[in-house]
Amino acid sequence: MNLEFFTPQNDLLKRYIEGYYFISEKQAGQVAKYWTFPNNYCIVTANFQSSINFKENMISIVPSTAEHIYMSVVSRYKHPIKICYESPIHEITIYFKPLGINHFVGDPVKIFNQDHQTGTTAFDQDFAPAMQKIFTLKSREEQNVALEEYWLSKFMAKDLTFLAGLLMQIESGDKIEHIAERNNISRKHLNELMLKNLGKSAVEYRKIYRFRNVISNRKNIKKLTELTYENLFFDQSHLIRDFKALTNINPKSFFKEVDTGLPNVWRFI
Repeated sequence: MNLEFFTPQNDLLKRYIEGYYFISEKQAGQVAKYWTFPNNYCIVTANFQSSINFKENMISIVPSTAEHIYMSVVSRYKHPIKICYESPIHEITIYFKPLGINHFVGDPVKIFNQDHQTGTTAFDQDFAPAMQKIFTLKSREEQNVALEEYWLSKFMAKDLTFLAGLLMQIESGDKIEHIAERNNISRKHLNELMLKNLGKSAVEYRKIYRFRNVISNRKNIKKLTELTYENLFFDQSHLIRDFKALTNINPKSFFKEVDTGLPNVWRFI
């Protein structure tokens, strides 16, 4: 199934939201199964007339007669997850960039305190009514406008400069203990900050960051050796080891199946 992935039109939202997509009743018959691989996004999903079941390395979306919004958040997974749809009626899924969701909730711990969170307690009480109203709008353009208006109404300006700086240093490939020392904090405290504000440790974040960079760079670099050193892996075996850990297959097999030329390699069918 081909889903259109929308990028926010609002410049403020572009800083914090990678994009979003809708699944409508008309698309229900086209939906089947696909695999999704670890990323550093915080993924918020709202479903109407359907519910979500979490199992080990699998998420299934099943029809429901309940007339309420079912919300789920996925922020931390280390292995591929199989997504299985059984004729969903309506769905909105939003991809928040690292630290992005922190500007839309008062306490990020409510989001990141477990691997998968369900229910709407992490958001304000108007979340469910707002999503339900969006589902009733007739055109995709109206839905896009309403969705962006909702998140703009939730925006909170926060000074996350220190955390953003930590992320840049982690992405640079510097040793975690050196980053902690440079910022006058312990490695334990650094990881506590990461878990509280991103839902994953510094090592997890960097492993996924490198993995996703390899996928992006694959468009222009075909040789595994070049990809290894361009993305700060110690050697080729290091790259292969991380790929297997995050995808359960080696890079060669992965790239045979994934079209890295797509503008948004965020899912894998």
